[in-house]
Amino acid sequence: MSNGTHTATAVTLATLPSGVDLTTTVHTYEGATEGPTCYVQGAQHGREINGTEALRRFHDRLSLEELSGTVITVPVANPLTFDRVSYTTPEILDSVNPNMNRIWPGDESGSLHQRMAARLWPYVSRADAVVDLHTGSPDMLPHVVYTDGDADSRALAEAFGTDLLLAEEGLEDASDEWHRRGFAGKLRVAAAAEGIPSITPELAHNKQILEDVVEDGVDGLFAVLRHLGMLEGDVPGWDGTLAKNHLGQVNATTSGLFRAAPSLELGQHVDVGTELGTVYHPASFATLQHASADREGILFTLTREATVVAGDKLASVALER
Repeated sequence: MSNGTHTATAVTLATLPSGVDLTTTVHTYEGATEGPTCYVQGAQHGREINGTEALRRFHDRLSLEELSGTVITVPVANPLTFDRVSYTTPEILDSVNPNMNRIWPGDESGSLHQRMAARLWPYVSRADAVVDLHTGSPDMLPHVVYTDGDADSRALAEAFGTDLLLAEEGLEDASDEWHRRGFAGKLRVAAAAEGIPSITPELAHNKQILEDVVEDGVDGLFAVLRHLGMLEGDVPGWDGTLAKNHLGQVNATTSGLFRAAPSLELGQHVDVGTELGTVYHPASFATLQHASADREGILFTLTREATVVAGDKLASVALER
């Protein structure tokens, strides 16, 4: 009887103009017995490093002897953005598709990001479940996003276990804004379109390792494996909050300095008209915008970065289901 195996393989994602190959590492964990395949990746947006750290701890704690099936992980899905500690790739390298999470399943003859995604897609397409780890903004309530109406993906999201789940509209019901922002090209959406249950945990914060956030991510990954029958053990019943509308943003209508309302706390219920903060002119002190909630729901993001440009997101409110 096999005790299971682990392999770490260097994979070339693309070639840079200098001729230097852009590579990443794909980890494959083969369990002692046969079972499903789960694909997990982190750092598709390079500044979102808590997913990468969660995969390191997952690596240290996973028992191959207890594992049934295969886990494939890519801790750094986008080395270019990782090295720049950035969300997107420099325009000089991919001016057409600067955001890797808008072009799945990729195109092996396309732009740089499309080629990178196409190189990873064979690992995704063989999976029975996909977990795309993200970490969002510094001040954000951890949550898991799945496609509304996809029962298998919702079960996966519940197993991961954050207190908040966000059901995002799917292809058939998507708004013009959803399409304008290229959400059809997200890894989660592309995988779900192929019938693969897929979730996007947003673990909160970026650029810094937060212990509680990372540990929640590790716990979530092990819970997903138990849900899939890849590890023994029960998954606790989920008893959190379900909300809808991942596009419930309140944006700055003008540029200036933003001061969030001091009384606000993430996770609180807000009503239409609840004051979220003020944008003011830093030199004249004139008030430029009273930002307020345009819907009733759960406040799950609130920017603390004070210098804002017109159009920047100030807060996000999800519609409670």
